[in-house]
Amino acid sequence: MTDRKCRWGILSTATIARKNWQAIRNTGNATLIAVASRDVERSQRFIDECQSQACYDPAPQAVGSYEELLGRDDIDAVYLPLPTGVRAEWVMRAAAAGKHIMCEKPCGVNAGQVSELLSVCAENDVQFMDGVMFMHSARLAKLREVLDDGKSIGDIKRITMQFSFRAPDEFFRQNIRASSSLEPYGCLGDLGWYTIRFAQWAMRYEMPVSVTGRLLDSVESFDGGEPVPTEFSGELLFAGGASCGFYCSFMTENQQLASVSGTQGHLIVSDYVLPWSGGELTFDIFHPEFRLDGCDFTMNPGRQTIAVAEHSQSHASAQETNLFRTFSDLVLSGTRDLAWGRISLQTQQIADACRRSAREGSEPVAPDVAS
Repeated sequence: MTDRKCRWGILSTATIARKNWQAIRNTGNATLIAVASRDVERSQRFIDECQSQACYDPAPQAVGSYEELLGRDDIDAVYLPLPTGVRAEWVMRAAAAGKHIMCEKPCGVNAGQVSELLSVCAENDVQFMDGVMFMHSARLAKLREVLDDGKSIGDIKRITMQFSFRAPDEFFRQNIRASSSLEPYGCLGDLGWYTIRFAQWAMRYEMPVSVTGRLLDSVESFDGGEPVPTEFSGELLFAGGASCGFYCSFMTENQQLASVSGTQGHLIVSDYVLPWSGGELTFDIFHPEFRLDGCDFTMNPGRQTIAVAEHSQSHASAQETNLFRTFSDLVLSGTRDLAWGRISLQTQQIADACRRSAREGSEPVAPDVAS
């Protein structure tokens, strides 16, 4: 057994990086070496605030530029939560510097750009993975068991997902997700990425043959440019007859629901992205039974709740920790798992098709898989 750890750097002091500061600390096979922003004082302030809650010994170092962090030889991998509009440049620079890359989503402004990023990563023999945490939850493995057992759900016929939060007014005036230059996909990139990914996973990464997208609401970008999606719905159709509908929004209250319906039953996960707080994650399987007895019409739910021992956050078993632990294992082993990049590219291709359909009057389109 080795005590060697994957050495991380963080490019940006984005809010989500606070959660992953702690995730890296909890892995057991990784440590955080440095945090960079374009201002060393901002980096140091971020470190001081995070260090007060989740302490490293020694404390990570503050770096005043992304270039300086990428030039360090004591960093193996970088976590990159920079805005989508500038993300590609720094993914390419990180790959050229030989750093393995954990990238926030969406991974690029279109599938062509993501394909280019993956090529650069392959040329430099570095691992690429996006930061979708639920993909690394132990609950997902249990869900797969249920979907594959042939009796709990049967053949998948319908998948539905919702992911939303009600943004305050100031969000649309100053948050990067209301900027067409920084986050051009708006809610579709920020929230829809998760809904699309769950459908991909449930369908074992089968690409849909037809995609329909509908822009339900948008906001004028606070820095100019075209309007940014704030409420969006999509429909995916698969060759075998299964279908998927999703809804994502900055306009409706917190919801993160996934449902899979089949020929023998259905399952519901009410917190598939950010688990409800606690020490176990659950989902429900339903085999409803309808009975007619004279004037009595009775519907019994036939509910079975499945629980998995996994903490919701801030713990060694939490999904965000599993994400960084899995990535660090790949780095330390010297192996590369190219499937993670292919999954990201598929997600981007489907999101692109949804947006294209919305721009073309919500006519069905086929995803472009040539990228």
